[in-house]
Amino acid sequence: MTATVFELGLNSFGEVATHGGRPLSDAETVRLLIEEAKLAEAVGIDTFSVGEHYRAGHNDSATPVLLAAIATATERIRLGTSVTVLSTNDPVRLYHEFSTLDAASNGRAQLVLGRASATESFPLFGYDLADYEELFEEKLDLFMRLQREETVTWSGRFRPPLVEQRLRPRMPPGGVPTWIGVGGSPNSVVRAARYGLPLMLAVIGGRPQRFAGHVELYHRTLEQFGHTRQPVAQHSLGLIADSDEEAIETWWQYWQPVVAALAEERGFYKPTRERYLSELDKGALFVGSPETVARKIATMARALHLSRFDLKYDVMHLPREARARTIELLGREVAPRVRELLAKEPAHV
Repeated sequence: MTATVFELGLNSFGEVATHGGRPLSDAETVRLLIEEAKLAEAVGIDTFSVGEHYRAGHNDSATPVLLAAIATATERIRLGTSVTVLSTNDPVRLYHEFSTLDAASNGRAQLVLGRASATESFPLFGYDLADYEELFEEKLDLFMRLQREETVTWSGRFRPPLVEQRLRPRMPPGGVPTWIGVGGSPNSVVRAARYGLPLMLAVIGGRPQRFAGHVELYHRTLEQFGHTRQPVAQHSLGLIADSDEEAIETWWQYWQPVVAALAEERGFYKPTRERYLSELDKGALFVGSPETVARKIATMARALHLSRFDLKYDVMHLPREARARTIELLGREVAPRVRELLAKEPAHV
């Protein structure tokens, strides 16, 4: 592994920011994301990705539109999704959106496909959660055939059939870079390997090293299906500030109420200060000074054989100044330091 291979990216879920204590409007937050993507490019970050959610306070429900707006404001940075809920998307429509985005951005489009941990899109678009697994499997099959074949004849359960269909505008041969997002299911790991697609590990709590077995399973299954080695990446949450103390206190102030609300909704543990500090020390929160965060990313890169790390930098009502400082420090200080550390002790991807 060389120092230029490892990629650093940013993920946003379009969460409402604040400025001077005032929550921005949804429209202001959308425009802020475009400005943040421009800043990310200016400081040398490799990728800028936006999620897909349908919850109050999140403004990433029309991701291809937002990415297209970012494409017109940038020139180099790659543009993707931190998750596209394929289960409730139409693969044909999705192909059109991303082939158009790829053309408009001069080949910078990519996406991560997932089954959804937040399920608001299912009732919104008229899908039954009972079909959760079957929806994703069928739609992934169609989407990958549309990317990899010039003309497609196909039939399935959840949409009308296609007969010798050729979509336009065309993607490049083989399609755009498409990752499978995995939150812990070994079946999802095997699915990614079966299609020969890169693996994005969504690690939002607990020790990231527990995913080492998933990575081993992935590499082994790729080989069994006759595919070449594919990249592995990690998506985690965090904030970078000039000192550890500033980062720790800022993130706790805004992260704690969000996780407390989710704990009530989903029935998991409430975020105590003790648990929070444990997540900072050995868990999946990447919060601290540039040196602290860089060393933790490098450690995870070696443990999980990563070639890319994406930091989800926004959380509800985090001040826009703190978001901007994270972006600046990730590009200008963390990224070169991570590559320096990995050049000395590679991750053997």
